[in-house]
Amino acid sequence: MTFQELGLHSDLLKAVTELGFQQATPIQQQTIPLLANQRTDLVALAQTGTGKTAAFGLPLLQAIDTNDRTVQALILAPTRELCVQITNDIRNYGKYLKGFSITAVYGGARIDGQIKDIKKGVQIVAATPGRLIDMIERRVINLNLVKFVVLDEADEMLNMGFKEDLDIILKETPKDKSTWLFSATMPKEVERIAKNYMHSPKELSTGKKNEGADNLEHIYYLVQGRDRYLALKRVADYYPDIFGIVFCRTKAETQEVADSLIKDGYSADALHGDLSQSQRDFVMKRFRSRTLQMLVATDVAARGIDVNDVTHVINYNLPEDVENYTHRTGRTARAGKSGIAITITTPKDSSRIKDIERIIKKKFEKKDVPNGIDVCEKQLFNLVHKLHNVEVKDEEIETFLPAIYDELKDLTKEELIKRFISEEFNRFHEYYQNAPDLNIAKGSVDGAFGNHRTSRFFVNMGNMDGFNFNSLKDFLADATKLHPRMVFNVDVKNSFSFFETESKFVDNFLALNSQDIEFNNRKISLELANKRMKESSGGGKGYGGKDFGGGKGGERRDGGNKRPRKEGSFSKSSFGGGDRGGNRFEKKKSYGKSRF
Repeated sequence: MTFQELGLHSDLLKAVTELGFQQATPIQQQTIPLLANQRTDLVALAQTGTGKTAAFGLPLLQAIDTNDRTVQALILAPTRELCVQITNDIRNYGKYLKGFSITAVYGGARIDGQIKDIKKGVQIVAATPGRLIDMIERRVINLNLVKFVVLDEADEMLNMGFKEDLDIILKETPKDKSTWLFSATMPKEVERIAKNYMHSPKELSTGKKNEGADNLEHIYYLVQGRDRYLALKRVADYYPDIFGIVFCRTKAETQEVADSLIKDGYSADALHGDLSQSQRDFVMKRFRSRTLQMLVATDVAARGIDVNDVTHVINYNLPEDVENYTHRTGRTARAGKSGIAITITTPKDSSRIKDIERIIKKKFEKKDVPNGIDVCEKQLFNLVHKLHNVEVKDEEIETFLPAIYDELKDLTKEELIKRFISEEFNRFHEYYQNAPDLNIAKGSVDGAFGNHRTSRFFVNMGNMDGFNFNSLKDFLADATKLHPRMVFNVDVKNSFSFFETESKFVDNFLALNSQDIEFNNRKISLELANKRMKESSGGGKGYGGKDFGGGKGGERRDGGNKRPRKEGSFSKSSFGGGDRGGNRFEKKKSYGKSRF
């Protein structure tokens, strides 16, 4: 069905035609004729990316009186990004409506400018709940004349703890208003909102509750926890034209992953709640303009990201709430296009894949993390494709061609092709030719104590020596000349630490005891943890005993000085340094503060 068949005013049709809208999506086909022709409450269930903003925005614009400068319609959204996106979209839809005005009200931006816009008079307000309540308490905005309330991403607003805020706001609006509720999933709290604040609502759906999109491929990789970041980099290299969003659980993890990708040469940045509004706007501007290839985000920050042609959604880890998987993957496969959702998971979390399959009614395909040959092949043919389709600017390059031809005159066509290809291909081949297999062997367990593939070590260094997780990991990797990812499950205590490594490297670490390696004038000592446990259970001191720091009897390991050693400025190695890492330390037997 075309937009011309939906019964819209000519000014609205002109605007959507200019925006390139032709065929209405299923949710638009159902909602626009209904809401444009009758006053009713509505519960609409539709996946993210199916055109919900136009589904409620166009009927709103058709219903409001542009000669009246009072607030006639209120749109509530869970995040600043979604609030701004809705405002911009509806402003574009209504660009030819004389006298029309909409404004966005959200936290993180100056409130005085928003107050000024409200006082000028607007017909539609798009708002986040917290800032809107602030406006109500300041008596800046009056909702007594509101005729329409739209709850967009209602499930996410409730997940984010806005239940009480929604109750406060809805009580400020007239009882005879029309309420339109749009949601991707339908938890009980959304049903409660519908029951308490709506009157015999119409119900529309473009799919079953919580069901995933049909044009989206769901795959997962099973790796050890310490290899999660390496797997992410393999994905980025295997898909050279990736334009995707990487989801992490926490703000700290989001920033760390983004920083590591940037350090390793990838076009990436972070989006999370600790960024200021101006920082978030800057990151989103770069992502929308495709200056960034990968946006690393938390679930909350990514709500409302409406960016065209996102190719991949990557779950760096699964969301705490499995229903959030639907929201994450809704960032791709939008408007009928296809997309890929990749989950990087570990054995202890892999059972949750079944839970998600049950909710979204879609099956995941287990695949192997691409190996070095796979990546090199993909990169090679991507380069060939770019060379074949590159735009040649004849006039600009013409003056340089004689000298170029002269320089290359002794090369045949075949030799030229080989050399141009090799210039880029060699970089990936050198990097990946000895790349490890990141896939978990059948029956192995992720870093489990006592697993035949891993061994646990005790080392007589800890926080008192100035070590933390990353610096101890780097120190041990450099001392053994092993890759940092071979040191994992590091647990730094005050005066000692534990770590694990693959069992085949046990001798590499035990050999350090005979090499007189020192740190801050203290000789490093390592033991297999299970050996020390057996000895301590035979009458020796346990891990918490006074002699467990390498001292004699009850001797204080800091020589009686009550102050712990001052921590040096250690270099940080996030997520094991990555495939392109390697040892960053010089070959020395004695390590001190200045080395880090």
